[in-house]
Amino acid sequence: MTTTPTQQEAEPDDDLDSALVTARRQLERAATHVDVDPGVIERLKHPTKVQQVSVPLERDDGSVDVFTGYRAQHDDVRGPYKGGLRYHPEVSAEECTGLSMWMTWKCAVMDLPFGGGKGGISVDPKALTEDETERLTRRFAEELRDVVGPTKDVPAPDMGTDAQTMAWFMDAYSMQQGETIPGVVTGKPPVVGGSYGREEAPGRSTAIAAREAVDYYDRDLSNTTVAVQGFGSVGANAARLLEDWGATVVAVSDVNGAIYDPGGLAIHEIPTHEEEPEAVLAQDAPETISNAEILELDVDVLIPAAVGNVITADNADAIAADIVVEGANGPTTFAADTILEERDVAVIPDILANAGGVTVSYFEWLQDINRRQWSLERVNTELEEHMLEAWADVREEVEEKDLAWRDAAYVVALSRIAEAKATRGLWP
Repeated sequence: MTTTPTQQEAEPDDDLDSALVTARRQLERAATHVDVDPGVIERLKHPTKVQQVSVPLERDDGSVDVFTGYRAQHDDVRGPYKGGLRYHPEVSAEECTGLSMWMTWKCAVMDLPFGGGKGGISVDPKALTEDETERLTRRFAEELRDVVGPTKDVPAPDMGTDAQTMAWFMDAYSMQQGETIPGVVTGKPPVVGGSYGREEAPGRSTAIAAREAVDYYDRDLSNTTVAVQGFGSVGANAARLLEDWGATVVAVSDVNGAIYDPGGLAIHEIPTHEEEPEAVLAQDAPETISNAEILELDVDVLIPAAVGNVITADNADAIAADIVVEGANGPTTFAADTILEERDVAVIPDILANAGGVTVSYFEWLQDINRRQWSLERVNTELEEHMLEAWADVREEVEEKDLAWRDAAYVVALSRIAEAKATRGLWP
């Protein structure tokens, strides 16, 4: 029996809902707002392929461990699969599949010629030395060599991986192919084909989305208070930009907790997680609060930029912000989304807000193909233009169909994907 959106909304919230469950629920709900062939919706519920590989690693002491790696490829109707590689103990086929679906929507919302992919290794990166991480990455590249490539599937950094990881992956793949192929991954250091501004891009796009949302609701950014959960690359860059543009950032957090100053924090003086891990609580501030409490602060804009499933049915009624801008992937559960919508809390979805990463990855891919590097100024200018175009497309659906922002973003994405599938047809 097909579950209707009404039945789904009535289901109890569960903090353990996977990315795949949430992505499918969001897809089915969005499908009710757009005229798309049901066959297309059914096809989009399933990935094209999920690759599972064993990744043996010789430890520094000579012992050998074997880890499991995955690469989910959701849909490539608009172009090569695109999405991150994460190193985390909870990486699974199901998680990668759900995240690859979100990448499909994200690329379509931004009108990029990519589909969605996601992958990683089930491993604790903190338990690896640098040499072990390099060996693991190079072997992972070997195991995935037949399913990735500049015109097939283009990985990028994600949780537990970084620019150096991508450089190792690119080098291993290039050695296998017998030629330097920088376009096999994005998020590399600029010295080996990476793009300036790539690391800061998700935070920059989150800040742009927050700025546009504040303006849309006829507010003045200089009179806007902001709380940011997560002070890694996304949260810190978003917070710093918003402060530069006149907003007052009153609270930020890392894994250990949050600092809060109703009068505003000196954001540029706080080290990011990358600059100094777990440094937030070491800063002087009037109050120290928990990661749960920062979500419930009475601020104008809340930016959950840490991990998924932090806004749930259990705390959605306590969210005091008028605008939530999703810097992280999937920070709001399906049931919490419904509660926030009923309370008229605007939620700017992740597939729009943090799409700066994949957008600048697209720029990097273009630079690699053409062997011509862009300046940071050009990257930021092009990102701003892409974000404003995507914002306008989603805003149009919000206004014309009286939709929530997430539903409107899905309508934009689904319309583009459906048109591409209809044009290409179905191979018999």
